[in-house]
Amino acid sequence: MALTILHADEQIVGIDKPSGRLVIPGRVTQEETVQEEAQRSFGRLWVVHRLDRGTSGVLVFARTAAAHRSLSIAFERHEVVKQYLALVRGVPSALVRIACPLAPARRGRMRPARPGDPGAKSAATRIRLVGGGGARPPRPPLSLVEALPETGRTHQIRIHLAWSGTPLLIDPEYGESGPLADARGEILLARTPLHAARLELRHPSGGQLVRLEAAMPIDMANTLEAARGHR
Repeated sequence: MALTILHADEQIVGIDKPSGRLVIPGRVTQEETVQEEAQRSFGRLWVVHRLDRGTSGVLVFARTAAAHRSLSIAFERHEVVKQYLALVRGVPSALVRIACPLAPARRGRMRPARPGDPGAKSAATRIRLVGGGGARPPRPPLSLVEALPETGRTHQIRIHLAWSGTPLLIDPEYGESGPLADARGEILLARTPLHAARLELRHPSGGQLVRLEAAMPIDMANTLEAARGHR
């Protein structure tokens, strides 16, 4: 299936990344990455941020070295607005700010930092309850939340959700493994249900606001509908 292009000009390209795809080459697998596929259409692309393999949604590449420098600085300074949607276990507070420093763990993972941890870095995420899924299968009861990361640490949203008691419905590294099935045994969800729904940044050449949005993918939407008893 061809990549969905959300935006393209001489400086940047925005893509709706499918879940299950790597942004850049992995250490073991030789599969084609999103970057490599997009470069067949746009030529050389620079990576300015990443999404985990299981995460879907808005992904931006730079098309020039100058755009790469400008966007990289904007991400480092937290000047880029990132909004994620997530399906979690349980029902969180209507609005909460999670401030929990993170420290490196084994095999590229992160963990909540302990006092005096070497390498610990501050991390904060704002979580807003969007809606509940009810008590119908799939169980346990689930909620749809919006996550707005104030910092950009590795696996930050996933760890903060787990640390606060409402982990992602599926997260083999920080929560429960999947897949998740409906009452008839049909698989609804087989990946971490985290979706980069919106990204706002200043264009690297003109400075105008660029807002990119990606609709909730079908697997997350179907899971939410099943929990609400609508399918």
